[in-house]
Amino acid sequence: MKTTHRISVHAKPLVAAMAIAGLAAAMLSGCDNATANSAAAAPAAPPITAATVIERQVIETQEFSGRLEAVERVDIRARVGGFITQVHFKPGSMVKKGELLFEIDPRPFQAEASRAEAAANSATARAELAKLELDRAQRLLADKAIAQREFDEKASALKELDANVRAAQASLQAARLNIAYTKVQSPISGRVSKAEITTGNLVDPTAILTSVVSNNPIYATFDGDEATYLRVGRDAHKGAAVAVKVGLANETGFPHEGKLEFVDNRLDTATGSVRMRATFNNDDNTLVPGLFARVQLGGSAGGRSNAVLISDRAVGTDQNRKFVYVISAANKAEYRPVVLGPTIDGLRIVRSGVKPGEKIVVNGLQRVQPGAPVNAQMVAMDADRKAELKVAAVAAKGKE
Repeated sequence: MKTTHRISVHAKPLVAAMAIAGLAAAMLSGCDNATANSAAAAPAAPPITAATVIERQVIETQEFSGRLEAVERVDIRARVGGFITQVHFKPGSMVKKGELLFEIDPRPFQAEASRAEAAANSATARAELAKLELDRAQRLLADKAIAQREFDEKASALKELDANVRAAQASLQAARLNIAYTKVQSPISGRVSKAEITTGNLVDPTAILTSVVSNNPIYATFDGDEATYLRVGRDAHKGAAVAVKVGLANETGFPHEGKLEFVDNRLDTATGSVRMRATFNNDDNTLVPGLFARVQLGGSAGGRSNAVLISDRAVGTDQNRKFVYVISAANKAEYRPVVLGPTIDGLRIVRSGVKPGEKIVVNGLQRVQPGAPVNAQMVAMDADRKAELKVAAVAAKGKE
């Protein structure tokens, strides 16, 4: 026997109302969860360091790659052949002009000098005798005791003997020079290389014994472009001072200051470059011939102009263009492409893209997104990395 359950007609509205209430509660709960998740997902403004774009009067510079060269370089050769008996220098040491470097066995040249001296004395004696005979012949000619022809012959003989004396004396002088050449001296002051030929070896004038390069002053040579030539070439040819600085591979910036000494008289049409050379004082021997050098070429003293300057740390690279993040009045990052110029005193010239007084991000570019809010701590545009970290540390400590 089946039992039939029936729902009262009056109960149906109540069930429907309960279902609708449950659905509404579920929807409200979902909205609350979404709001909570949205609040949790909202990122905090990233802490970054910013600085104000500055404007200064500058003398624009250009940078090139160059090499250091000695002002003087000499290959030391023997001027006479012989056996080397002594080497008087330490390889790589500093030597002065006239300092003894090598000695060659002088005995063969001393013997030759003795022979030449004897030949000169003999020629002198014969010339003196011929002069006495000419004086006697002149008196006899006055008394008409000899013929004019005999007198002329004696006069001619004396002239020949005088020439022989001069030739013998020249041979003696050459022999004495060869003795002096057995002492090989440095013709310049500078740093000497190693001895290419050592004691006991036979040398001739074709052999290179060593080399000496001067060290102070020193040249830095580089190739400038056409724009550089037009900018400083005229001043250099007139003798006007054009500032040049160099930095070595292990140095920061350009700590060595010099002056432009030479600008070539023409441009190479194949490369569009012109040879240039600057002179530097090298009292501390830091600059060594042959080293790579970063060359910064300035301009004449009257070439100052206003320039917008920023730190290189503020510049980002987006494929083939440069950009910075400008901080708006609402503390949001604005992506701004820039056109850059050369570096001057550690700051980069900006041709276009930013204006003096604008605030830009200088540290923390990787934490910034265009249009996103930022938490900027201000520093000086030319502040170094340590100063920026100190400011950031103080700011972080104040938030604790």
